Amino acid sequence: MRHHILLPTDFSDNSWSAILYALKLYANESCTFHFLHSWSFTNNTTRTYITSSYIDLQKEEAKNHLIELKAKAKAESTNPDHSFETIYSTESLSDIIEDTIKEHSISLVIMATKGATGATEFIFGSNTVSIINKIRLCPILVVPDAYNFVKPELIAFPTDFNRFYGDELTTLMQLTKLHNSKIKVVHINTKETLTEKQNYNLSMLKVYLEDYPSSIDWIPNFGSKEQIIKDYIKDQNINILAMVNYKHSFIENVMKEPVIQKIGFHPVIPFLVIPELKA
Repeated sequence: MRHHILLPTDFSDNSWSAILYALKLYANESCTFHFLHSWSFTNNTTRTYITSSYIDLQKEEAKNHLIELKAKAKAESTNPDHSFETIYSTESLSDIIEDTIKEHSISLVIMATKGATGATEFIFGSNTVSIINKIRLCPILVVPDAYNFVKPELIAFPTDFNRFYGDELTTLMQLTKLHNSKIKVVHINTKETLTEKQNYNLSMLKVYLEDYPSSIDWIPNFGSKEQIIKDYIKDQNINILAMVNYKHSFIENVMKEPVIQKIGFHPVIPFLVIPELKA
């Protein structure tokens, strides 16, 4: 199986860190890495002061940066079955990501973000979370700023057991196979007992994961979901956090706390966001 991985880049150091992570994560796999850069001028207040020649120069520089990035990544890769493609666009980032996923059968988007606060949180974090919320065609792996690759031995998968998971688990299982990782299912106890529906979904989840190294951890509900998950990550030395991003789940509703967005703004380890599959 050949993987097609999409790597949006703004040529920053943190986007290069995400690229390095992708190369190491798929070091032993047949892969085509698609480097994507979207350039557009959107500041309407100063548009009249920007000449067309300046814009053409910026576009040409971006295309040259893509060529240089391709050569740099090729030199970094140790797998002869890795290939590299470049995509330059003037579409909005979310639109071109969606188009590229369809055109190149992308199986995973890997992109960087910064765990910033204040004004910089809006600049860097909101763009990533916007992509997470808009792109529903394939999973997105968000890599923290300047994160060094660590073999993903443990992958945490929080769930409230209120949903029956089917093909959404495919990406999680494929990721597990890359480095023989163990899946640690995490349930935050908001009630003393599970409902009949939750028990059924739990039993089906066990069936789905029976051929994969896995365990189920039950965590007391002692605070914000974000903090509980982050404490768990630290205590258990988790290497990747995986969640399904669907509406009306415990992630967004049980405590009216948008966990997906908060962790998107402040990632501490790579964060795999799996889109909900519509029936």
